[in-house]
Amino acid sequence: MPYETLRYDVADAVATIALDQPETRNALSDALLDELLAALAVAHDDDDVRCVVVTSTHEAVFSGGGDLAGFAADVPLVHRHAANDRFPRLFTLIGELGKPAICAARGHVLAGALGLALACDLVIADECATFGTPEINVGLFPFMIAALIGRNIGRKKMTELLLLGQRIDAHEALRLGIVNRVVTPARFDAAVADWAAQLAAKSPLLMKLGRDALFAQQDMALGEALEYLRAQLTLALSTDDAREGVAAFLERREPRWTGR
Repeated sequence: MPYETLRYDVADAVATIALDQPETRNALSDALLDELLAALAVAHDDDDVRCVVVTSTHEAVFSGGGDLAGFAADVPLVHRHAANDRFPRLFTLIGELGKPAICAARGHVLAGALGLALACDLVIADECATFGTPEINVGLFPFMIAALIGRNIGRKKMTELLLLGQRIDAHEALRLGIVNRVVTPARFDAAVADWAAQLAAKSPLLMKLGRDALFAQQDMALGEALEYLRAQLTLALSTDDAREGVAAFLERREPRWTGR
């Protein structure tokens, strides 16, 4: 389907979703969020897609965050509340995508965009990227994003980011665990492509089972999580792909995944 706010392409089992509203610094407007949700749903349903990359066509900005003009619009409170469900649906959809998602963070990753990045499984950052939650500086607060930040970094650094509204650079984001890898601009595209290709080469069935399990168990108590994961291990061991993977390792050859 055609998109007005982003680009969607699939090549070599990798779906690339590129935010494409440079005139607004990829502000996460209702229109962009709706199309992002639609594109992710397409990737979710496409069995030929084994990895998703979320990126930006803008050289200096991944996204400046929420659409402040939209926040300032004079609309009834009930309509505003209904519109606010897009972020929870987005974060949940990425969590339930069934295939790995990489955020390719080039440039500024701010406010709601930081939540988008953290919802992804892996984040590769350009060394010129900056990260932050500046909402407090304009009389707002990153309420929903806080749920994801709190699941990625410690409480003290989380509150520092949320309450001061200051930006951090890519290397500090790496130290805190917000990103997985920092690379130079010259190596950025190649680094993203390399990880995407590696992820797409794994068993799609075991990737889905494992990724779904990670998402489901994150808020369980330890005992509940261990019992749930034990059941998932038994399920995984019953698959053809698990048997094929072990056989290929023992026979010193590349596995041939069937997705069964």
